[in-house]
Amino acid sequence: MQISRRSLAVAALILASPIAPLMVSSAHADSREQMTAKALSALHDLEASQPRARFIARHAKAVLVFPSILKAGFVFGGETGNGVLLVHGKPEGYYNLSGGSWGLQIGGQDFAYALFFMTDHALDYLRKSDGFAAGTGPSITVINSGAAAEANTTTLSQDVYAFPFNGKGLMADLTLQGTKVTRIHPHG
Repeated sequence: MQISRRSLAVAALILASPIAPLMVSSAHADSREQMTAKALSALHDLEASQPRARFIARHAKAVLVFPSILKAGFVFGGETGNGVLLVHGKPEGYYNLSGGSWGLQIGGQDFAYALFFMTDHALDYLRKSDGFAAGTGPSITVINSGAAAEANTTTLSQDVYAFPFNGKGLMADLTLQGTKVTRIHPHG
C-alpha cells in the first residue's frame, strides 16, 4: 500500500492535535479481552524473535505491552496506542501511551513496545501514579536488538527496559521522549 505525502501530513496534523489520543483511542477501543489477547500475542512474537527479551521477561516483575503504537509526523508529530500490564502473564491494568513532538521529522509508523518493569519500586510507581511521563519516575532504558543480545543477570540493573519491535513504515525515531503513559478503563 502506497502512502502519499499528503496522507502522511494529514495524519501527522491529526495525531499532533490535543484531542488525538481520544480520537485514536476511541477509534480502536477494544474490549479488555481483545486488548489482552493482542498484548499476549505481541509479547510472544517479541520473545520468539529476540530470545534475550524472553530472558529479561523471566526476571521482570511485570511487562506493559503496547501491541500497536501509531506514530506519524510532518514537522509536528504524534503517537498513541493502548496496552496491557501483565503480571505473571495475567492482565492487571490497561494503559494508553501518547505523545507529541516537533522538529525535523516526516513519516509514519506502526510499531509495538514492551516495557519490562524490573523492580518493585518501578512497578509500584506505575500502579500508584496510574501512569507516568517519560523522564519522570523510574529510569527507562530502550534496548535495541543488538543491546538485547548482551543482557544477563549482571547487566539487568535498570528500573524499566523498553523494547520497540514489529516496526512497519518509515520513521526513524522510536524513543519514549515526550510520551505519557496513562491508565485507562476499557469496556468489557
